[in-house]
Amino acid sequence: MRSIFSTLTVSFTVSFAIWSVLAAWPIPAAWAVSAVCAEEASSDGPQAPEGLLTDLLEDTETVFRNGFPADGVTLESLTPGVHQWAEIRTLAPSFSWIVRDSRQNVRQTAWEIQISSSRSMDPVLFDSGKVESAASSSVFPLVGKETVFREDGVFYWRVRTWNDGMVSPWSQPKGFRIGKELQTGEVSRYPIRLAREYPVRTVKVPERAKETFFDFGKAAFGQIALTVSAERDGELLVRVGERVRDGAVDRKPAGSTRFWEYRVALKAGTHEYVIETRRDQRNTSGTAFLMPAYIGEVMPFRYAEVEELDVPVRLEKIERRSAYYHFDETASEFHCSDERLNAVWDLCRYSIKATSFLGVYVDGDRERIPYEGDALLNQLSHYGVDREYSMARFSWEYLIFHPTWPTEWNLQCCQMAWYDFLYTGDIRGVELLYEELKKKSLIALSEPNGLISTRTGKVTNEFLESIHIHSGPKFRDIVDWPHKGLAGNENAESGETDGFVFQDLNSVVNAYHYFALNSMCRFAAILGKTEDEAFFRKRIEQVYRAYQETFFDPERGIYRDGKTTDHASLHANVFPLAFGLVPEEHRKSVTDFIKSRGMRCSVYAAQFLLDAVFNGGDGAYGLERMTADDLRSWQNMIRVGSTISLEAWDDRYKPNQDWNHAWGAAPANIIPRKLVGVEPLEPGCSRIQIKPQPGSLESFTAKVPTIRGQICVEWTRESLKVTIPANVTAEVTVPHSDGNSELREVGSGTHVFPVR
Repeated sequence: MRSIFSTLTVSFTVSFAIWSVLAAWPIPAAWAVSAVCAEEASSDGPQAPEGLLTDLLEDTETVFRNGFPADGVTLESLTPGVHQWAEIRTLAPSFSWIVRDSRQNVRQTAWEIQISSSRSMDPVLFDSGKVESAASSSVFPLVGKETVFREDGVFYWRVRTWNDGMVSPWSQPKGFRIGKELQTGEVSRYPIRLAREYPVRTVKVPERAKETFFDFGKAAFGQIALTVSAERDGELLVRVGERVRDGAVDRKPAGSTRFWEYRVALKAGTHEYVIETRRDQRNTSGTAFLMPAYIGEVMPFRYAEVEELDVPVRLEKIERRSAYYHFDETASEFHCSDERLNAVWDLCRYSIKATSFLGVYVDGDRERIPYEGDALLNQLSHYGVDREYSMARFSWEYLIFHPTWPTEWNLQCCQMAWYDFLYTGDIRGVELLYEELKKKSLIALSEPNGLISTRTGKVTNEFLESIHIHSGPKFRDIVDWPHKGLAGNENAESGETDGFVFQDLNSVVNAYHYFALNSMCRFAAILGKTEDEAFFRKRIEQVYRAYQETFFDPERGIYRDGKTTDHASLHANVFPLAFGLVPEEHRKSVTDFIKSRGMRCSVYAAQFLLDAVFNGGDGAYGLERMTADDLRSWQNMIRVGSTISLEAWDDRYKPNQDWNHAWGAAPANIIPRKLVGVEPLEPGCSRIQIKPQPGSLESFTAKVPTIRGQICVEWTRESLKVTIPANVTAEVTVPHSDGNSELREVGSGTHVFPVR
């Protein structure tokens, strides 16, 4: 049996407390050394730690008012209810930092943390002393000790490290303010902020002399603000929208793309007018997430028009006030020899920023509701483009108690919890919600052979209540979306499921179940739940065997949709390959079948198709799909004029689609995770893999964020250069032109390997 976690090197029997303090192990020297991608290599030794995160938040000192930085206001002087800041919502926050040391192959061997109520660090309220530990992510220095924190208090912390025995200078103090009325398990989060953005193009159309057209370059969720000089009282018209037609804002856009027209009352003189965005009943009621009152309503738009009416005016300024969650523009980079892929990367990376406007992963503007399927893809892509983890944590923990109807998407809660732990090393959410996650593995739906089914009488009211489904659409399998004839879909063949035949035993559902079991087994081991660990380990083996017996067709070497059908869809083969259910000897036949079906799936399932083919070692096909230019492609999203990933490949596949679905941005994580090949091997990224699959590219350069610092990778057909932060080790796979590869184990610093 092959587990999806077979590549991870932390033993199931090693507790979190033990692995987090493991000492450094010997690291072989690299073949060659060159300059670090961010700074010149030197032998200066330890530098002060940087990138300090308090409860996974970095920007904890900026104070905002109504979305904009409040100049001159500090954590100490802010007024709750008037100002916003990144509230720490616990009296036991985690601390993380980036170890800095320009020497090669350096591991942190100890740390010391001090906490004070003053930036001067005097007085010191807590001093950990020197703690022998390699942990630099999600550290809890006050565990088992009396807290020095209090609600509504301002505190500062700093850290220094010992790197292979040499002590570093202290970091700069990092301030934070704890909130009031704390509740167990709350997630510390950033406030939503506004950015002032200006047109990149202004057009005065001769045949429409009183109209001026503005293009902001990219769409964003925002508000429009004007500074206008008028000779007397009067009115003007302002139009905003996502699409353009014949050089003007499209007044009747297709699907769920947006257009609004506003009549603005003007006063004589020069004044600023911030237009109050109209509320849409569908996305501001029911289970939809609402914009915070200090921001107000927003809508997605790229284009604007201003039309004079009854009074001459001079437009002094027009700006879009765009809403975003915290986003570090410098955290990630990618550039390669194929301009098509560069454009796809830019589209998808920006999509993650643009759709962060609510501070939670939602499906898009049409509904603004969190769905697990959207959240999982958004989480992975967010990790791929920014060193930001709080939005993902809030989203999956919210979805535990506010689930949606698809079987597979409830199983994804276990998957999201696993990725959260893998990328941060912070087990708190899993520990708090372990029993809830256990239910989300859907073991209550198990058949005698271990596989699960929603169609054999086990979906009772009691079961639905146990996973917090109290009302709404019927709980059922989804496979992909939309289905034939639903949501205005006009695809006469099969919707987006490639004709999937739904049966009592569903190959896609049970692939997700297998992943969930693996996640729960790992969690049980880390939390010391030995009976559960043994149960899940045994169940994993049982499900693996039953999956092969039930769904695999030995004559064709591929997987069927169900037990009693010969139909083999793209999806029935994508998900087992993506989730580690395909034995090595069948990988080629399954991969070949996947390639034969093309992109007969939605933008959602494209995530798993790409995962599958890269996992199967066919990065060339993954690259081919990401640079394709047919209707089912990211090039088509760009071609139709969107600057944020679409809900579907094209309007013809989902006529009611919106133009701002982050679940359509899979390359934002596939490029760093699979093409560049940077993935964590141990929780908290203490150990990573770098396994490039460049396909037909001639070269690429990349910067990939991790909680322990940026990983830089530069590849050409002559060499592979990697730069790894201190306190991180890497398994580097060097791909050669003949299809073979070499595995190298390296520590921190810059290493260059020849490519043959």
